Parts: sequence; structure tokens; C-alpha cells
Amino acid sequence: VFEDIMKIDDRGMQGILKEVNSDELILALKTSSEALKEKVFANMSERAALMMKEDLEAMGPVRLSDVEQAQQSILRVVKRLEEEGKIVLAGGGEELV
Repeated sequence: VFEDIMKIDDRGMQGILKEVNSDELILALKTSSEALKEKVFANMSERAALMMKEDLEAMGPVRLSDVEQAQQSILRVVKRLEEEGKIVLAGGGEELV
């Protein structure tokens, strides 16, 4: 599920943010927990995070199906990056040493 991206380390999160469309990310974050939003914002430049927060606050009501579609699109990117070995989901496989 979308909230599982909380388990991704900061380096992995930055890799995901490079691959994801910012409009899609804003839409996906619409129903996300504050903790997840803060994790995403912490892995962006201060200016980019501020702009995204403003866009999120200015966004009016959106259909839940649109939010879920954006979240699924981002999860597809996460799965692809994981398969390519570019990111590691915590608790998602081998133990790291």
C-alpha cells in the first residue's frame, strides 16, 4: 500500500522523487498521513517542499479514485526501482549487513 513507502530509506526516497511527476505526487499525498508527507518533504530541497506544501493546501476537493490512481502509479515506480536494485524496502527481503 502507499503508506508502505514510509519504510524506504532517505536515499531511496530521493530516487523515487526523481522519477515521479510532481503533480502526481501532490495528488497522491492528498490523503496521506502527516508522517508520510513529512518524510517526502524532508527528502526534497527546502524550496521544492515549500512549493509542494502550498500546492497541496491550495488544491481543492479531488475524487478519491484520482488519488488512488496517482498512488498506484507511484507504487509502480517504487516496484520497478526495487526490482532494478536501486532501492530497498525495509523488511522486504534479505537482511542487510
